[in-house]
Amino acid sequence: MSARLNMATVDSAAYKAMMGLEGYLQTISLNHIQKELIKIRASQINKCAFCLDMHTKDAIKYGETTQRIFILEGWREAKELFTEEEQVLLAMTEEITLISQNGLSEETFQKAKQYFDDAQIAQIIMAIVTINAWNRIAVSTHLPIAK
Repeated sequence: MSARLNMATVDSAAYKAMMGLEGYLQTISLNHIQKELIKIRASQINKCAFCLDMHTKDAIKYGETTQRIFILEGWREAKELFTEEEQVLLAMTEEITLISQNGLSEETFQKAKQYFDDAQIAQIIMAIVTINAWNRIAVSTHLPIAK
């Protein structure tokens, strides 16, 4: 599959806006592993090979284990490998990524409130929204995987 276009050069203003969101995400309270779990899980759901390649490598760089990365899609059957906070992040990621199914459920939102304050929940939502936008850009433009 060949690349369709390069968003950074074709519409630099839009790309710059996306990079602004990335800059914002560098300032939020989630740690690197939490952010990468969100990015990987959303990218699995959206079948974004480019983002999966990038964020699994980044997660390993930040100390994530290959076992947890390999099992991430089945995290509900391997809860002992993920903290309760991470389980909430993953549930939020799935529900927000698949927003048209049921949205962010009240049950998941209430669980999130047990571990995160409102500002952190807003940050988590923005992290999920941002990776979903990147997934859509990469898949739509056939962004090639680095070799």
